[in-house]
Amino acid sequence: MSPFLGELVGTALLIIFGAGVCAGVNLKKSYAANSGWIVITMGWGLAVAVAAYAVGKYSGAHLNPALTVALALSGDFPWGDVPMYVIAQVLGAMAGATVVYLHYWPHWKETDDPAVKLGVFATGPAVPNPAANLLSEIIGTFVLVLAILAIGANRFADGLNPFVVGFLIVAIGLSLGGTTGYAINPARDFGPRLAHFLLPIPGKGSSNWSYAWVPIVGPLLGGALGSLVYKALFLGKASPALWGALIAAAAVLAGVGMVHRKERESAAAERRSA
Repeated sequence: MSPFLGELVGTALLIIFGAGVCAGVNLKKSYAANSGWIVITMGWGLAVAVAAYAVGKYSGAHLNPALTVALALSGDFPWGDVPMYVIAQVLGAMAGATVVYLHYWPHWKETDDPAVKLGVFATGPAVPNPAANLLSEIIGTFVLVLAILAIGANRFADGLNPFVVGFLIVAIGLSLGGTTGYAINPARDFGPRLAHFLLPIPGKGSSNWSYAWVPIVGPLLGGALGSLVYKALFLGKASPALWGALIAAAAVLAGVGMVHRKERESAAAERRSA
């Protein structure tokens, strides 16, 4: 199996199990309906572990553009392979989302709320606030990448690392996932969101493209910071790129916050004049 196919198959497995648990918990007339957030976080954790076990020896099981870019930025992965990996991850995520759509075929008509249907495929904020939502994705992915690198530096019994990383995903979901649904992976959100847009899902409503940039930009910034901070703190190899990533993250957050504040002020002025 080539690295391209490994990333495609691995990401498809990730989404089949991950989006699948979201469908089971949230779609009407599923036996798993309303089983809650803990079930969702466990499902995603096991999804990552199974996908990593399946394709780790073929591609390294990045399964996440934020991790791929972070490793390239820190010098641990060739930049020339980044586009191939990212394309494979997005295509795999779309394929996995399509499988989930087919598996739950009769349940889409049974579920009335378009937001619930979108939530099977893509993430969204519990409290819409672009700067805060972006910060949540930055923090979540920072922790993800930093912890993955730290876990990889430890010696476990052969084959145990993917299982430990799966529990890391559960921990992030339980502790940090309640704000935005913890995409922490641009392909995990963009691929299924695109599948939602293209698939003939009954009563699906909007794919909420106005939010789609958050689970792309946030994880990329957070992953870069996680990788560079790990190298600086754990390995003593500080890089000028770390300061660049910090400045970029601060500038993006400040800009998004400013735009959001102006939008709120404009909306308040319109309400007063109405």
